[in-house]
Amino acid sequence: MAGRLLRCIVILILSSFTVFMYVSKVATIEKVDYFTRAKPDVVSKSPGKQLVDQAIRLLSFQETTEDLNGGIAVQVSGNSSARHNDMSTIIDENINVADSIALIRNRRIDKDKLQEMLLDSKHILAWKSEQLFSIDTEVPVRMPLVRTIYKPGHLDSGIDIERRCPREGLFTKLLVLITSSLRHSAARMAIRQTWMHYGSRRDVGMAFVLGRSKNKTLNTAIDQEGFMYQDLIRGHFIDSYNNLTLKTICLLEWADLHCPKAKYILKTDDDMFINVPKLMTLMNTLKDNRSIYGRRAENWKPIRNRSSKYYISHSQYRNTTFPYFTTGPAYLLTGDIVHALYVQSLSTAFLKLEDVFTTGIVAESLGIRRVNVREMANSRTKFEACNIRQKITIHMIRNNEQFDLWKMLLDDTIKCDNR
Repeated sequence: MAGRLLRCIVILILSSFTVFMYVSKVATIEKVDYFTRAKPDVVSKSPGKQLVDQAIRLLSFQETTEDLNGGIAVQVSGNSSARHNDMSTIIDENINVADSIALIRNRRIDKDKLQEMLLDSKHILAWKSEQLFSIDTEVPVRMPLVRTIYKPGHLDSGIDIERRCPREGLFTKLLVLITSSLRHSAARMAIRQTWMHYGSRRDVGMAFVLGRSKNKTLNTAIDQEGFMYQDLIRGHFIDSYNNLTLKTICLLEWADLHCPKAKYILKTDDDMFINVPKLMTLMNTLKDNRSIYGRRAENWKPIRNRSSKYYISHSQYRNTTFPYFTTGPAYLLTGDIVHALYVQSLSTAFLKLEDVFTTGIVAESLGIRRVNVREMANSRTKFEACNIRQKITIHMIRNNEQFDLWKMLLDDTIKCDNR
């Protein structure tokens, strides 16, 4: 009897619970008006608004964007809520795709912030890149041009301008600007004690070109070296291999500002031996203007191997071959193209290979001739006096070897027949 009573109570409780749940569900359903039109999805209606919203979502993280039409990746970061408010206040519901692209492009780079900091383009190239968005009728957002990551100007405290290029180069036949790494003080000293002696000539000027470091101790040492020798041109960029393009642009800017009347400018590196007398002889034979002389590279292909320091991705440069260019260890510019090269460089998409960028892409766009010079092979050669004297540029020279070559060049006890 007691067992039957207990079962009845359990059944009653379960029945009551079932009825309660059913009634609650019906009440909820009755509150919904299925004939009321849902609010339109403005994101899906407007492709432009959709692109902007997608960009805003990505801006909530510290991510990167990549130019699919060639260029480099650039970091995009910031306060997502603040940027969302800023963008949404000026976004019209019917904004078109082109306007959306322009809107995002204008907010992808904080130019003032970039100019206040010392930017290492190695970080730009190393950041993981991903597609921001893709549309069929428009090219995706372009990457920033060089002018957005290059800060003009120099630290004039390390260079005696009037000594290196008096009267804006009025009497300067040759200006030699040597790109050097901050830590290569021994290489600079070896050059000062050998072939840089030709810089004492009235018609020849010579100086080194460097960047900056995040290491205060190293910067202090460079400051002291500049004070002592007054031959250091220093730009506002982090000194690194991936910033060689910025270093060359710094070089062009300095020559354009302080030595615009120089007839020729030789760009070279601190592991080069330059046979200055033979270079001067070559210059006496040159007649053409708007030209770059050196070892001309033809039909060279970008290296797609990620393990190579010369690696160039398809997004950075998509063509199968580079334009003709002169290799970077040393090339000679006629003075009449320096200003144009500098200005055009600022409006060109960044590429870390400075010789391809400057003497290839930029020079090609300006219609500047690139002329091959056999004596400017930019390679290491056999160390024999008569052989050295026939070369203008010799590459991969160690610091102590500068003195060996210097002696071979000047030793008048060694005679070279028919040379």
